[in-house]
Amino acid sequence: MTQRPGNQLFDAYFTARDMREVFCDQGRVQAMLDFEAALARAEARVGLIPSSAVAPIAAACDAGLYDFAALGEAIATAGNSAIPLVKALGKQIASSDAEAERYVHLGATSQDVMDSGLVLQLRQALALIENQLAQLADSLAAQAQRFAATPLAGRTWLQHATPVTLGMKIAGWLGAVTRSRQRLQQLKPRLLVLQFGGASGTLAALGEQALPIAEALAEELQLTLPEQPWHAQRDRIVEFGAVLGLIAGSLGKFGRDISLLMQTEAAEVFEPAAPGKGGSSTMPHKRNPVGAAVLIGAATRVPGLVSTLFSAMPQEHERSLGLWHAEWETLPEICCLVSGSLQQARLLADGLEVDAARMARNLELTQGLVLAEAVSIVLAQRVGRDTAHHLLEQCCKRAVAEQRHLRAVLADEPQVTAELSGAELDDLLNPAHYLGQAQVWVERAVAEHNALTV
Repeated sequence: MTQRPGNQLFDAYFTARDMREVFCDQGRVQAMLDFEAALARAEARVGLIPSSAVAPIAAACDAGLYDFAALGEAIATAGNSAIPLVKALGKQIASSDAEAERYVHLGATSQDVMDSGLVLQLRQALALIENQLAQLADSLAAQAQRFAATPLAGRTWLQHATPVTLGMKIAGWLGAVTRSRQRLQQLKPRLLVLQFGGASGTLAALGEQALPIAEALAEELQLTLPEQPWHAQRDRIVEFGAVLGLIAGSLGKFGRDISLLMQTEAAEVFEPAAPGKGGSSTMPHKRNPVGAAVLIGAATRVPGLVSTLFSAMPQEHERSLGLWHAEWETLPEICCLVSGSLQQARLLADGLEVDAARMARNLELTQGLVLAEAVSIVLAQRVGRDTAHHLLEQCCKRAVAEQRHLRAVLADEPQVTAELSGAELDDLLNPAHYLGQAQVWVERAVAEHNALTV
């Protein structure tokens, strides 16, 4: 029996379908069965079991042969998914080859099946996430370069600050994605490892053949054989969960920025439009940031799930009671949420709609005040820092009180005009002339991305 991956109304919104397939019932069961088939091949390779047993065991390691509903009911009594699955596997094998059934699961324990099966799933999940991140990074790099010199108001404490560029802002999102890609590359050797320890981690049931079997099993599954079994040492999967948490948070920052830039009062950058996207059930004019909402939602949900993984780390002795169980649905859910966030982020990055003219108008909302620092810095070199700062502060207050442009107020101030000409003031109050290293930051972020891609 097979089960359609995903059974929630919100799956298509919050989760990428490919990731849900990895962690659906069929995906979980197949990963555990892949372990059992590989174990049989490994044990036959070292002569522990007859080679004739491998084919019947491997043939029965097909998730489509099993009733997931029945397995689910049995799990409630057994306490984990491997126990009823191994029983069902044995029955399936025995129906065609009673002799081969004697050799299934030999020397392994339930946690070996579940943890190694999980690692096989995580390998698939990791490949999907790395691919999504790479595509997102390519898109962000292109957009950062496209808007490298497009000025918009920098915002600190949600207030207008000095000008930045849209490209610089996008480069910030890109840099976070690049660092997450680097982290995933670095953790692979620690994550993609076999778990095989038998009852208590010693593999005593396999005697002198234990290590050769473990080596052969790791080779069969294309996993690394770690220095020892890791039944109760959960740092490997927690590290992966933590990095996924960082990805979710970085994407949340992306979504938050987009949603703020889409606000009616700003209206500078928009999600790509599509029929029926972002509408309201009652207000025909609405264009809601529905993609950004997924990014922010995942960034809100994932930290609590990551904290569950951390909370489950102090596991008792050689196998935990309850703490191990707390992981089973937690890490898959993190993977699913992050994949959905990445899916929406890619759509946003690919189709950003930018209103550069609105950005320019918004830069003028404060009538020159956002460039007061530029004037103050130059004036300070001529009259001293404290004098310049106090003078500009007073001019800014006057501009606000009189509802005049800062340029006009400065032109009326003798202490300013004695030091700065009209042309100098025009230059200093031009947003495009006070962008600092914004374009350099774009170039550096794109170069780092390109280096990783190569």
